[in-house]
Parts: sequence; C-alpha cells; structure tokens
Amino acid sequence: MRLLHTMLRVGNLEESVKFYSEVLGMKLLRQKDYPDGKFTLAFVGYGDESDHTVLELTYNWGVPKYDLGDAYGHIAIGVDDIYGTCEQIKARGGKVVREPGPMKHGNTVIAFVQDPDGYKVELIQVGTTSSAAQNQESELVSSH
Repeated sequence: MRLLHTMLRVGNLEESVKFYSEVLGMKLLRQKDYPDGKFTLAFVGYGDESDHTVLELTYNWGVPKYDLGDAYGHIAIGVDDIYGTCEQIKARGGKVVREPGPMKHGNTVIAFVQDPDGYKVELIQVGTTSSAAQNQESELVSSH
C-alpha cells in the first residue's frame, strides 16, 4: 500500500493552484471539471502521481469558503534551507505565520505558512528531525 493523496476543499481553485505552484513550487499535474457533480479536481505535487504523494484540491462550484474545524492539522514539506525557503515564499506573496526556528521541546527546525484558504503547511528543515522522519524527508526532498 502507498499513500496517494490528501484532499483539501478550496474556495477559489485558481488562487489555490497559484499558491501551491508559484509559492510552494509544486506542479499542476492534472485538472478536470465534473459538470454533473458541479465540482473540479486539481492535483498538485512535486512529482508524478505514480510514485509521489500529492494534494487533491477540490473546488465545489459556488462554495467560496469552508469552516476548517479543529480536527485537521497541517501538511508537512521537508526543505533543505528553511530560512531561504521562507524568504522565497514571502517574496512570492506567501504568508509565513510562524517564522523558522526550533520547535518547542525539541531541536527540529520548523516554520508554518498559510494557504489562501487558511490551511497550514509546515516546513521542516531536513537534518534536524529524528532519524526515521529525517530519512523520509530526505527521500522527499531529493526527489524534487
């Protein structure tokens, strides 16, 4: 088994695709309208769906906003240079809501950015996490 994608409901598909592609550097992999169901799906990610986990952005036509609730946490992306990445995100119009630095009660260097719908994206400095998580994140970053 393999994790295929995480689905996020978005209020403005164009704005969300722009954020994930232009601000976070993902690629729009595919997009399709479903007129009978009145929704559009767009898949974005850092690599082909055949061997990478991706994000499914779901736009339900006519629904401009969602209550994010308190059960959802965040997605996480491993990065080689968290400080430089945050500066690039800001320069591209992204919103850094937690500046880079060590997490409380640990040594892992993290930051958080927020997408147009308010979803949080955690950035994790590769090499500052536990060995198991670090190996997974190293594989993720090396495949970009």
